[in-house]
Amino acid sequence: MKELTKAEEQVMNIVWKLEKAFLKDVVDEFPEPKPAYTTISTVMRVLVKKEFIGYNTYGKVHEYFPKVSKEDYFKNHIGGVIKNFFDGSFNQFASFFTNSQNADVDELEEVKKMLENKIDELKKKDE
Repeated sequence: MKELTKAEEQVMNIVWKLEKAFLKDVVDEFPEPKPAYTTISTVMRVLVKKEFIGYNTYGKVHEYFPKVSKEDYFKNHIGGVIKNFFDGSFNQFASFFTNSQNADVDELEEVKKMLENKIDELKKKDE
């Protein structure tokens, strides 16, 4: 899966949020000062070419929709980060994350519960 530029990610986040959107809808979601309509149109064409979004045509107007889910993109993207920056080691990634972020005890407890639940789930699968 191809990586997205910052501008493409901004547009994709809007398309993921709206699920279906016309170009005007995407532009309207940007905070002031809004980017030029033509700029967003260009980004949308690139996203179509990269096959991140598709569209239905109604006359001369396109209604866009995501072809790649946010979850699938994030999984692929974070997998690349782990591979490229942590030698593919989830342990190194988790160590970096827990040591360099300003996570409080409640957040770390929540992560601990998620990990324990995942471990239990995997153990039950192996039985």
